[in-house]
Amino acid sequence: MEEFFYHILNRGVEKRKIFLNEEDYLRFARNLKDFNDLNNVIDYSDRYKQGGRTAQLAVRPPDKSRGQKRQLREELVNILCWCLMPNHPHILIQEKVYNGASKFSQKIFGGYTSYFNLKNQRNGVLFQGRSKIIRIERDTHFLHLPFYILSNPIKLIEPKWKDEGIKNFKKVMEFLENYKWSSFPDII
Repeated sequence: MEEFFYHILNRGVEKRKIFLNEEDYLRFARNLKDFNDLNNVIDYSDRYKQGGRTAQLAVRPPDKSRGQKRQLREELVNILCWCLMPNHPHILIQEKVYNGASKFSQKIFGGYTSYFNLKNQRNGVLFQGRSKIIRIERDTHFLHLPFYILSNPIKLIEPKWKDEGIKNFKKVMEFLENYKWSSFPDII
């Protein structure tokens, strides 16, 4: 199987915020790992019985009532970098299985919508239509994309930086290094 790279994103309907508080950001960030599995996702209540930690989910616990044995995770994608903005996420991935980008996108956005609607006692769509799953076909696009994704939070402190440039580089770098909802701190 040829492993393609994709940029996955989706914006909140009417550009509304989809992350209302730290718990929402944390839930989506955890889902990046939890939903990156070819198998069905473990029920929410089972996933967070151990204090919200997901590191122990490398192996799915067996359903003894069905005579199941432990089931190893089968990752759909390699997540290369990601960033969560108040009204949209960006995820750069490499497929590990056929149609992995599409399956991962369905799980991550569908699962988060279910969580958000239940938590906020609402119904309906959370995102503007289908997710954008953009296949990276040129080297220049692949080389540029991580910079684009990881610099997205700059607009939270310098909204006009793309037109007017960065006014305080040190402040911007400090902000990016401490921005919790991005893979930038892990990468650097």
